[in-house]
Amino acid sequence: MARRGNPARLVVALSVAAVLAVFLVYTSIAGNATPTLRPSQLAGHAGQVSLMGQVIGTPAGDAHAAGLRFKLRDVKGPTAVPVVYKGSVPDLFRSGRDVVVDGKLQGGVFVAVPNTLVTKCPSKYQPKR
Repeated sequence: MARRGNPARLVVALSVAAVLAVFLVYTSIAGNATPTLRPSQLAGHAGQVSLMGQVIGTPAGDAHAAGLRFKLRDVKGPTAVPVVYKGSVPDLFRSGRDVVVDGKLQGGVFVAVPNTLVTKCPSKYQPKR
């Protein structure tokens, strides 16, 4: 003789499992989010952020020794911040290019996390003609 379980218990158990799964997915995606800021928004942020801006001037130094030094400026503003970066440099990196790099502000200089420099492709963000 087969024993029949209560369907209400099954529904409750599956509901609890679904809620836990959604919570785990949410915390893994949104819980660790690093805020993306422009140089004008950087003041007052103590933790790690993603800094987005346009490279201005001529980058100097070695990305594998003392660090590559360059300035990032707001894409639509005059505020700029000096950046020190160590690690691999994308082929498209140069003055005038929009980039994103992770790190934190230390003594007025944005110290980047190694190997986090990413260039944005300007053709993707321009309207088709």
